[in-house]
Amino acid sequence: MDFSLIEGTKGLFDGISTDGGDSNAELADLLKSSVLLVIDCEGITRGIAPLLEGYKSFGKKLKLNKVILNNVSTSRHESKLVSAISRYTDFRVLGVIPSIKNFIVERHLGLVPTFQHPQKKKVLSSLVSIIRNNTDYKKLFPLRSKSQKKVIKPRVTKKKNSLVVGVASDAAFGFYYPDDIEEIERQGCRVKKIDLIREARLPTIDGLFIGGGFPETQAQKLQQNNSMKKSIHNAINRGLPVYAECGGLMYLANRIKFGKSLTKMCNVFDIDIEMNEKPIGRGYTILDTDKHPWSMKSKNIHAHEFHYSSVKFNKKRYKYAYNVKRGYGINGRKDGLIYKNTIASFSHLRSTSKFNWAKYFIKFIEQNNG
Repeated sequence: MDFSLIEGTKGLFDGISTDGGDSNAELADLLKSSVLLVIDCEGITRGIAPLLEGYKSFGKKLKLNKVILNNVSTSRHESKLVSAISRYTDFRVLGVIPSIKNFIVERHLGLVPTFQHPQKKKVLSSLVSIIRNNTDYKKLFPLRSKSQKKVIKPRVTKKKNSLVVGVASDAAFGFYYPDDIEEIERQGCRVKKIDLIREARLPTIDGLFIGGGFPETQAQKLQQNNSMKKSIHNAINRGLPVYAECGGLMYLANRIKFGKSLTKMCNVFDIDIEMNEKPIGRGYTILDTDKHPWSMKSKNIHAHEFHYSSVKFNKKRYKYAYNVKRGYGINGRKDGLIYKNTIASFSHLRSTSKFNWAKYFIKFIEQNNG
């Protein structure tokens, strides 16, 4: 590997904590990595100078002196920006990206994800051309940090077992952290991808993970696959261990209401899902376990949620896996509906050294197989 790129979301100094302890700047300082600022320049000319100087002054622990100017409207706009930067700062401009309208397709809830994009190869190829033609990309490589002379790799012991874990993977479900799937494999399991839209029934599996996605956009196709819905419904009633996140929760509901459309899902939980115009839950969540079936008692579990969907309960009531300390979850206080050996929540977990949810899930599967 020649170099690694760390993309910092939410800006350089942003995070939950006001002291910056969880910010991208803190991570860059911890890793002793170089920082390249990318600034949206819409509506900015001379004001770029105090903006850059402010970043530099606030981030004194970082080496900030290189910038890429994004969303630049005209050559005249570019000239004013570059002139202000050269006159008032010591920043080097390594690229000027022009304004490009509707280049990356958006829809409700944001961008079209890679796994659903019909022309992803064409878009990526175009992005490469834009970067090559509008940046001094060869000068980006000296940004590689040289302080880390030795790469320390954690000692990982891969377990062995005969478990097969199904993972929903299709046009409706595809929001997974790669390291979560890798952790399931490190626990000794074989991962079996399942297309809930096209396949007729579940294959032989010991557990099922239905991640997030956009089931509402594929609701008609999911509804039409009655054999798969019945297969999942019956498997859950027989006690198959299932973990469902966000879109997975929606799929296990009775119905999804999206605009004027009302589609039938698996009816595992006697709830209806309604898509709203504004977000119901968005951002980081902090959870404590409640009636969790995975034989774990954990506090301050850090996760995140992003859903415009809300839950309407019908006749049945359920126990919850989590108490919500930060965030919204299902009702502002609870998250993680429980039915038999199934948990369905709005919060997205991530396996880390501090909280390895995949390990608990696999242990739960093993207990049910025993």
